[in-house]
Amino acid sequence: METEIPLFPLSSVLFPGGRLPLRIFEPRYLDMVQRCHAQGQAFGVVALTEGQEVRQRQGEGFLREAFHDIGTLARIEHFEQDQPGLIHLRARGTQRFRLQSSRCLSHGLWVGKLELLPDDPAGVPVPEDLELAADELQDLLAGWRERAPADELPVQPPYQWDDAGWLANRWAELLPMPLDDRQRLMEMDNPLLRLELVVDRLDEIISAR
Repeated sequence: METEIPLFPLSSVLFPGGRLPLRIFEPRYLDMVQRCHAQGQAFGVVALTEGQEVRQRQGEGFLREAFHDIGTLARIEHFEQDQPGLIHLRARGTQRFRLQSSRCLSHGLWVGKLELLPDDPAGVPVPEDLELAADELQDLLAGWRERAPADELPVQPPYQWDDAGWLANRWAELLPMPLDDRQRLMEMDNPLLRLELVVDRLDEIISAR
């Protein structure tokens, strides 16, 4: 992709199909998300390897920011601005990408040229020995529905309980793990291997109950 797109470095990993709520107040991002919303443009989410989500001053400059070169495009689904200088939005992850280059503009916004990565193969079935993942997630979602409004739940429709890639991504978002482990799962091209790894973690949690 020759055109540069805006980047949003975060201390989290966005997966395709994942839900991303954001509270925007930094000047470098306010204009960016307004333009993305108005133009229907995606922005790229990348996980930080150095620095923090909010730009930190150091002397007369700013602390260094660095991030992984594989991330996920996000498209805004809900945009709300109740007051100047504050935007609440909800975006959804779409397609993974690899950065070919990136640069920081004078006001602190990162932009980059990227190569789109293939989607997971469509409809890879969940093997019988991994169906525990679907059952446990449905039980978890049923419990959440009793305590929170449907549109605030971290797992949103369309549900694809029999799709290995979708199921692996939802558990990879939810299970407690270091950021680097989550990033490695997102980078994997094999949805079945990704699902096997998250089920291993899920088994450990269930065994410890």
